Amino acid sequence: MQNLMSNSNRQQLYDLPVNPDVMFANHKNIYKKKTEKRQRKLLEKIQFLRPFLDENETILCVTTGCSPASLFEQWLTGWIVFYLKRSLFVFTDKRIFHIPTKHDFSFRSSIAQILYGDCQSIAIKGRSLVVDYKNGKREKFICICRSEKSKINVLLREGPLDDQLSSSSSRTHLCPRCTSPLVEEQYTCPGCSLEFKSRAQARKNAIIFPGGGYFYTGHPLMGLGDALAEVYLTVLVVVALAAAVSGVVGGVGVLIMFSAILVLEKAVSLYHPNHFVKEYIPKERHIGPIKGYPAAEQPVRPPAEPKPEE
Repeated sequence: MQNLMSNSNRQQLYDLPVNPDVMFANHKNIYKKKTEKRQRKLLEKIQFLRPFLDENETILCVTTGCSPASLFEQWLTGWIVFYLKRSLFVFTDKRIFHIPTKHDFSFRSSIAQILYGDCQSIAIKGRSLVVDYKNGKREKFICICRSEKSKINVLLREGPLDDQLSSSSSRTHLCPRCTSPLVEEQYTCPGCSLEFKSRAQARKNAIIFPGGGYFYTGHPLMGLGDALAEVYLTVLVVVALAAAVSGVVGGVGVLIMFSAILVLEKAVSLYHPNHFVKEYIPKERHIGPIKGYPAAEQPVRPPAEPKPEE
């Protein structure tokens, strides 16, 4: 592939500036109908992205994957982590957009950017997108889709990794309403004062209410499962306590066992929401218009093709 970062064939699809010669081709620069079908399907998922793009920025590829997840987090959650961490990745000629999504890859009003100028290296290793920043940090985005792996590697080899460094120096979240960069550990947008869910409230809800942390961060199914497990374990602890007080043989050992399991379950319910809020989840369910564009939850769909006359 040559001149992948060029805007020579810049077109509008779904109100987004794309280079179809790159998007609809494989890593050998050969057009594939299957590739076009998948890329168009993914473009429909990111119609909210237009206000975040610079005037001359062009989309080159869209793929699916997961947000960074430590081995400890994967061990705690199991295979469910791949649904909780689902994300879209949009590669342009200037940066990579990382978009945490719902399980069906729909927008959840969370978006971050990785500027090429902030990176020492970016590469696909196995099924992971590994980003080494110039400030020494490293992030690994897992489960990158096999369909785009080879093409992304070609894009990254030709990407404009330069000596310029932004004020962020690493992945930066953007406000879903005004597109301003958000400040780490500050849960109010400096541009439009949009408020985001905070770690302190997530921990408080998780401690007080069974499943409260998950419900607060927008994971109702996880919250329901956590609540049922916590209530069940609490009942077992109460029964074991009654047995221990009554002098039942082995009652103390059973009480210690169930109490330890309950503490572990509570620790997990505190751990996950604490990480979810790092994705900057707005308190408002419906975000208003962005710089004159339709609201993020209401993407503009292309008009239906007219039916042929009979």
